[in-house]
Amino acid sequence: MRTQVAIIGAGPSGLLLGQLLYKAGIDNVVIERQSGEYVLGRIRAGVLEQIAVDLMDECGVGARMHKEGLVHEGIELLFKGERHRIDFPVLTGGKTVVVYGQTEVTRDLMAARAAEGLQTIYEVGDTVSLHDFDGERPRVRYMKDGAAHEIECDFIAGCDGFHGVSRASVPRGAITEYEKVYPFGWLGLLADVPPVFHELIYANTDRGFALCSMRSPTRSRYYVQVPLTDKVENWSDDAFYDELALRLDPEARERLVRGPSLEKSIAPLRSFVAEPMRFGRLFLAGDAAHIVPPTGAKGLNLAASDVKYLSRGLVEFYRDRSSEGIDHYSERALKRIWKAERFSWWMTQLLHKFPGEGAIGQKLQEAELEYLVGSRAASTALAENYVGLPL
Repeated sequence: MRTQVAIIGAGPSGLLLGQLLYKAGIDNVVIERQSGEYVLGRIRAGVLEQIAVDLMDECGVGARMHKEGLVHEGIELLFKGERHRIDFPVLTGGKTVVVYGQTEVTRDLMAARAAEGLQTIYEVGDTVSLHDFDGERPRVRYMKDGAAHEIECDFIAGCDGFHGVSRASVPRGAITEYEKVYPFGWLGLLADVPPVFHELIYANTDRGFALCSMRSPTRSRYYVQVPLTDKVENWSDDAFYDELALRLDPEARERLVRGPSLEKSIAPLRSFVAEPMRFGRLFLAGDAAHIVPPTGAKGLNLAASDVKYLSRGLVEFYRDRSSEGIDHYSERALKRIWKAERFSWWMTQLLHKFPGEGAIGQKLQEAELEYLVGSRAASTALAENYVGLPL
């Protein structure tokens, strides 16, 4: 098989890239180790910056997002038992975010790709291997239904996540990895119950962090900070709701509706960046190149900005015969990535209870939060980062 761009991974970054390239007339094939149903079954957050919203529109798949997505104009910071609002439009010149689940983003992109007859090869397992990307004729090999296959291409886009084959295929001496693993996780519960508030509530308490989020007006996603040693099977739904209630203010606690969990899991938190993001004709994008703690709502949005930079560079290569965009892809993407890493790290440091820091750690966090909500300059810095820094 021959294509122009072979895309490894059918998550949001791979599907976004495939759709953008298709719109520009660039042939591409997506290869995914899991089934489409498995990919859609992955529960992820979904706070979209304007850049991600614009990309969905550019791909021609934004209609359902605009119909069902929830436009949010702020967040609430809860500390010392009281909530304080950060008003995005007032602080950023009118900018907002849209709450629209990553599963729905993926579903819309999958449907568009299928409707246009674009090739996505699912269920290839761990058989994918990347070859000759240091030259001008890269190849992707995989097994499907017991038969060996090979794709010849001009470029390979590694959009296959943190544990994927793309980054693992890079020679160890050619890549530098930066990582911070946090000493706690997020226990998350998804339920078909109305949210406690129409905007997200980020809570700093002496019991640990909590987040009240939602997927729709009738589906809520809640999180509480737990030790990494905790097991999800040790948390009943009632135990989760009891703990969440202890971390909320009286009004939110009163509005908390309990319902059976649709999904419950513990997610570890880490900051991770791999540099560079280009190796010959192999490019890394999304979680294959970086991970952020979910505190700043940046994971999907960073993947979207990577894809924007990469698609622009590839279009320039084919349309204008210029390598300017692909030559500077890694540098441009990493500038934005590190700013988002900093913001996510800062939000995580500000809101979570860290082992060993004791009462003084809590007091220092509360002092910083009081300064943050009392200072327009500090509130503006938070709002600007949350709604998304410019490309």
